[in-house]
Amino acid sequence: MMEQNLPSLSGVDWSPDAPPPTVTPAVLTVDLMALQENYRTLRKMAAPAECAGVVKGDAYGTGLAPAARALWAAGCRVFFVAVPAEGHTLRLTLPEAVIYVLGGLLPGAARDYAALDLRPVLGSPEEIAEWAALCREEGRHLPAALHVDTGINRLGLTPKQVEWLTANPRDLGDMRVSLIVSHLACADEPNNEMNRIQTETFDTLRNLLPPAPASIANSPGTLNGPAYHYDLVRPGIALYGGNPFAGRANPMKPVTYLYGTILQVRSIPCGASVGYGATWRARRDSRIAVIGAGYRDGYFRSLSGRSDRSEEHTQVYIAGQFAPVVGRVSMDMITVDITDLPGDTVRRGTKAELIGNHVTVDDVARWAGTIPYEVLTSLGSRYARLYSAYEEN
Repeated sequence: MMEQNLPSLSGVDWSPDAPPPTVTPAVLTVDLMALQENYRTLRKMAAPAECAGVVKGDAYGTGLAPAARALWAAGCRVFFVAVPAEGHTLRLTLPEAVIYVLGGLLPGAARDYAALDLRPVLGSPEEIAEWAALCREEGRHLPAALHVDTGINRLGLTPKQVEWLTANPRDLGDMRVSLIVSHLACADEPNNEMNRIQTETFDTLRNLLPPAPASIANSPGTLNGPAYHYDLVRPGIALYGGNPFAGRANPMKPVTYLYGTILQVRSIPCGASVGYGATWRARRDSRIAVIGAGYRDGYFRSLSGRSDRSEEHTQVYIAGQFAPVVGRVSMDMITVDITDLPGDTVRRGTKAELIGNHVTVDDVARWAGTIPYEVLTSLGSRYARLYSAYEEN
């Protein structure tokens, strides 16, 4: 039965903001020991470089505070968030952590960053000037990272701006450059020439700047080997069990498990349609299970079942067998064809695995035509959330 496939929940902590599972049709469990194991695996791969933890996007949908505490207990001391609000939550959770804000310094917010001991990742002359001014006004050597753009063309100092900074070092003022970072555009394609070009550009630019630890590797960069490790790696999706590479075995442990409750089992005749738009019709007398989760919960509408059946269509795992999603995913419900499952194994209240050991987050991403990053960060707020115990140092 499905319940036998649930991860161990000994020492479970309840999220205080979530309703108990008895009154929610879907439960999201987060295996914090698996998160720790993934961190240790990545840290070992990266050694002697330091391994940071990227916890932006609510720790990729798993919950920033519990994920960060587990990573800290596993030895992680440096964290990356995207925006200062995430940094604020993280600072309240981990008072001693080193926290970098990848989105840079928001205009007029330098004092707010400093008050929370957040380190902005500075990627423009304007940001540098604002941070340097605060250092000067307060008479402090406040730490910050410098972001150099090596070809992804999003945030970061351009080569010409780095050259200007080299010619005008006083523009850095009294700030302490604690890290120099860049970001790989094609790390998930190990043989892409862009990776070599970016690392060569990174070496050139960082050698023009004040000496500081260097970081360019995300999750795939970390797995691509020592050429990308430098002094610090900053994995994200790999920590949370996602596969950084398409078409390659995933070395990471699953962290997130999503189970939906079957609300009703219906028998329909051959030719009957299911769901909005009548996009799926039964080719035989069929049994349909209705599961209490939908696109409001982050189970994408693009996961809707199609009229034909193939192995690549969206599936769930119920009572030891796979069952295809049929009809359209709606806001609160999905429907699956359980005709081929033994009649006594699926009933009202049975749990269905939507994401877990049998249906991975990478499977769901492929079926939805997206990436595991989007699947995890889209997980909804209506789920009851369970967190397993984790190991303390």
